[in-house]
Amino acid sequence: MNPEDLLDALDPEQREAASSLNGPTCILAGAGTGKTRTITHRIAYGIAKGQFSANRVLALTYTNRAAGELRSRLRSLGIPGVSVKTFHAAALSQLEFFWPQLAGAPAPAVLTSKAKLIAKVAEELKLHFDAATIRDIAAEIEWRKYSMLSLTQYEKVQSSRPVISSVSPKVLLDLLAKYEDAKIKAQKIDWEDVLILTLGMLQAEPRVLAHVQQQYRFFTVDEYQDISPLQHALLDVWLGERNDICVVGDPNQTIYSFTGASSSYLYNFASVFPNATVIDLTRNYRSTGEIITLANRIVSEASELDRLESMRERGSKPNLVTSRDLTSEAKAIAANVARELELGARPSEVAILYRTNSQSQAFEQALAERGVDYQVRGGERFFNRPEIVSAVQLVRAENIVPTGKPLYQVVSDVCRSLGWRAQEPSDTGAVRDKWEALNSFLEIVDQMPEASSLSDFVKEIDERIRSQHEPVRQAVTLSTIHAAKGLEWDSVYLVSLNEGWLPIGYAKTESAIAEEKRLLYVGVTRARKNLKMSYCIADDQGRERKPSRFLASIFS
Repeated sequence: MNPEDLLDALDPEQREAASSLNGPTCILAGAGTGKTRTITHRIAYGIAKGQFSANRVLALTYTNRAAGELRSRLRSLGIPGVSVKTFHAAALSQLEFFWPQLAGAPAPAVLTSKAKLIAKVAEELKLHFDAATIRDIAAEIEWRKYSMLSLTQYEKVQSSRPVISSVSPKVLLDLLAKYEDAKIKAQKIDWEDVLILTLGMLQAEPRVLAHVQQQYRFFTVDEYQDISPLQHALLDVWLGERNDICVVGDPNQTIYSFTGASSSYLYNFASVFPNATVIDLTRNYRSTGEIITLANRIVSEASELDRLESMRERGSKPNLVTSRDLTSEAKAIAANVARELELGARPSEVAILYRTNSQSQAFEQALAERGVDYQVRGGERFFNRPEIVSAVQLVRAENIVPTGKPLYQVVSDVCRSLGWRAQEPSDTGAVRDKWEALNSFLEIVDQMPEASSLSDFVKEIDERIRSQHEPVRQAVTLSTIHAAKGLEWDSVYLVSLNEGWLPIGYAKTESAIAEEKRLLYVGVTRARKNLKMSYCIADDQGRERKPSRFLASIFS
């Protein structure tokens, strides 16, 4: 293939970014502007031109799903040999490879659950916390480590941190210290330790550092606005004195400050690399003009990027609905969703987004009453479902002694042996869930390149399991806005836009409120065609709920 052909599908700004192969490159990519297309074409173009070696490229993401998507896109461009990993996966592979050589023993195992250890430590201190409090404590542990603060340093800034319900600062500090002690005693590490230990290993062992820097020369970092001080320190060590780095991000989508992430690295990229090429992507290919107009209003005061320009056809105007209480709101939304489905909308193209996990219950119940299938992001993992575990085992067994049958026939036969049929079941509940899961497993075959073999399919499944790159179910999605980042749907319902929910009640400072506003922006820009927004006048306990302060300016 002529390398220049790879650029034909790109717009002028995307083409400029994809052909910027020498030295540091910063791509400021607004929502829906094709950042994944741009960076995958940049990597493919650099390899086709002979300027990048595929085995020396490392593309870094923050989620397994994003890594899986990048890997799949590169494969479709004929570039299968690039390392695409999350920061944690890249660090863990280095730790597990070099640790035995340095310590004479395997690297410590990673905790399967921070929450279980926190609960155990709390019990030893005669403390009893609910699941929400344990999650908040786990988040504080992560923030401290991502911010590269020792316990002593953390104590000095603790007064500026959000208060965790029913946990005094002194008790929290004691709990954090004992968590670290318990972890060491169990000879386990958490995911933040993976980054910390890898960073320390590379800084202390020049031979190991030289090996890693020889292995990876060309870096691409997705969602650079979400990088934390710890991740940035590790990236700096990987990069060394070189400047072959491309970062892509959107300051307007900085919504993870609570984990220690900082958009300052994106803002300051051109200062750190004075010779950097900086390109703005502002052509939005995802959403209608009406949705983009509303999105631009949300960030117009604070944005340092050019306003987004919709490249899609015109559509319906986003509307705002008021309900008496949360139950009424949920019922109204469920009725609207059911109506959309009756008119032919695909369930997988509809999403209901909210600020906190605790808000999902009312909408789950309302959808169930309407007989609408739904899935909650963050629920049961697809590849952990019993029928999918069995399907994977059977497919692997078939691959040991190939029969020569076409790929689709082999996989469909496996699914049939587990109860799948071509006809959708009329039943709901567990029967329907099992059919949906096996049907989604079979649909992965359709996503494979033409002429793929059973061996290719097994490799694809293994990679998806490692990266938790799960197929899309034919069901309405329920999700927090945070968990929806990077996803998109034809129809989006942004619900319970009330004070105390969005912005969240503990967001008190100017910077915290600004982040909540960016969160609303992220929610709005998930919608392609239809956007409906709603709030309720009271919660289900009859307590008054004021509409979100953000609504007045964008619907004025």
